[in-house]
Amino acid sequence: MATLEDLGRLLQQKRGSRGVREVAREIGISHATLLRVERGHLPDLENYQKICKWLGIDVASIVGPVSQAGSRPVPQVHFRKVPTVSPKTARALANMILAAQAMLSSK
Repeated sequence: MATLEDLGRLLQQKRGSRGVREVAREIGISHATLLRVERGHLPDLENYQKICKWLGIDVASIVGPVSQAGSRPVPQVHFRKVPTVSPKTARALANMILAAQAMLSSK
Protein backbone atom coordinates (compact mmCIF):
# COMPACT_ATOMS: atom_id res chain seq x y z
CA MET A 1 0.00 0.00 0.00
CA ALA A 2 1.43 3.37 -1.04
CA THR A 3 1.23 6.58 0.97
CA LEU A 4 0.81 10.14 -0.22
CA GLU A 5 4.52 10.56 0.41
CA ASP A 6 5.20 7.80 -2.15
CA LEU A 7 3.29 9.59 -4.91
CA GLY A 8 6.26 11.67 -6.09
CA ARG A 9 8.55 8.65 -6.10
CA LEU A 10 6.02 6.62 -8.08
CA LEU A 11 5.75 9.43 -10.64
CA GLN A 12 9.52 9.67 -11.00
CA GLN A 13 9.84 5.93 -11.43
CA LYS A 14 7.19 5.68 -14.14
CA ARG A 15 8.39 8.84 -15.92
CA GLY A 16 11.94 7.48 -16.03
CA SER A 17 14.06 9.42 -18.51
CA ARG A 18 11.10 10.90 -20.35
CA GLY A 19 10.74 14.66 -20.31
CA VAL A 20 8.65 16.42 -17.70
CA ARG A 21 6.63 18.37 -20.28
CA GLU A 22 5.89 15.25 -22.32
CA VAL A 23 4.64 13.29 -19.32
CA ALA A 24 2.70 16.26 -17.91
CA ARG A 25 0.85 16.60 -21.25
CA GLU A 26 0.13 12.88 -21.22
CA ILE A 27 -1.29 13.07 -17.68
CA GLY A 28 -3.20 16.29 -18.39
CA ILE A 29 -1.48 18.50 -15.83
CA SER A 30 1.03 21.33 -16.06
CA HIS A 31 4.72 20.54 -16.01
CA ALA A 32 5.06 22.74 -12.92
CA THR A 33 2.48 20.63 -11.09
CA LEU A 34 4.27 17.44 -12.09
CA LEU A 35 7.56 18.78 -10.74
CA ARG A 36 5.94 19.93 -7.48
CA VAL A 37 4.34 16.53 -6.88
CA GLU A 38 7.61 14.75 -7.68
CA ARG A 39 9.23 16.96 -5.02
CA GLY A 40 6.69 15.92 -2.40
CA HIS A 41 3.95 18.52 -2.67
CA LEU A 42 0.36 17.32 -2.57
CA PRO A 43 -1.70 17.91 -5.71
CA ASP A 44 -5.26 19.18 -5.66
CA LEU A 45 -7.99 16.57 -5.96
CA GLU A 46 -8.47 16.93 -9.73
CA ASN A 47 -4.75 16.54 -10.45
CA TYR A 48 -4.49 13.74 -7.89
CA GLN A 49 -7.13 11.78 -9.80
CA LYS A 50 -5.34 12.36 -13.12
CA ILE A 51 -2.01 11.29 -11.64
CA CYS A 52 -3.49 8.12 -10.12
CA LYS A 53 -5.14 7.26 -13.43
CA TRP A 54 -1.83 7.70 -15.27
CA LEU A 55 -0.03 5.59 -12.67
CA GLY A 56 -2.72 2.93 -13.02
CA ILE A 57 -3.62 2.95 -9.33
CA ASP A 58 -6.92 3.40 -7.56
CA VAL A 59 -7.23 6.79 -5.85
CA ALA A 60 -8.41 5.00 -2.71
CA SER A 61 -5.28 2.83 -2.60
CA ILE A 62 -3.10 5.77 -1.58
CA VAL A 63 -3.30 6.37 2.14
CA GLY A 64 -2.20 9.30 4.26
CA PRO A 65 1.24 9.45 5.82
CA VAL A 66 2.16 6.50 7.98
CA SER A 67 2.97 7.66 11.49
CA GLN A 68 5.40 5.82 13.74
CA ALA A 69 3.79 3.76 16.49
CA GLY A 70 3.13 6.01 19.45
CA SER A 71 3.92 9.19 17.55
CA ARG A 72 1.53 12.05 17.32
CA PRO A 73 -0.45 12.43 14.04
CA VAL A 74 0.82 15.25 11.86
CA PRO A 75 -1.85 16.35 9.37
CA GLN A 76 -0.66 19.94 9.57
CA VAL A 77 2.52 18.94 7.72
CA HIS A 78 0.48 18.77 4.52
CA PHE A 79 -0.89 22.26 5.04
CA ARG A 80 2.54 23.71 5.79
CA LYS A 81 3.66 22.73 2.29
CA VAL A 82 1.24 25.29 0.86
CA PRO A 83 2.88 28.73 1.15
CA THR A 84 -0.47 30.54 1.36
CA VAL A 85 -1.52 28.66 4.51
CA SER A 86 -0.31 30.35 7.67
CA PRO A 87 1.06 28.22 10.54
CA LYS A 88 -1.94 29.21 12.65
CA THR A 89 -4.37 28.07 9.94
CA ALA A 90 -2.40 24.84 9.43
CA ARG A 91 -2.67 24.06 13.16
CA ALA A 92 -6.40 24.85 13.17
CA LEU A 93 -7.07 22.61 10.16
CA ALA A 94 -4.96 19.84 11.65
CA ASN A 95 -6.88 20.03 14.92
CA MET A 96 -10.19 19.83 13.06
CA ILE A 97 -9.02 16.75 11.15
CA LEU A 98 -7.77 15.07 14.32
CA ALA A 99 -11.04 15.82 16.13
CA ALA A 100 -13.05 14.38 13.22
CA GLN A 101 -10.86 11.27 13.13
CA ALA A 102 -11.23 10.78 16.87
CA MET A 103 -15.00 11.19 16.64
CA LEU A 104 -15.29 8.71 13.77
CA SER A 105 -13.02 6.13 15.38
CA SER A 106 -15.06 6.19 18.59
CA LYS A 107 -18.24 5.17 16.73
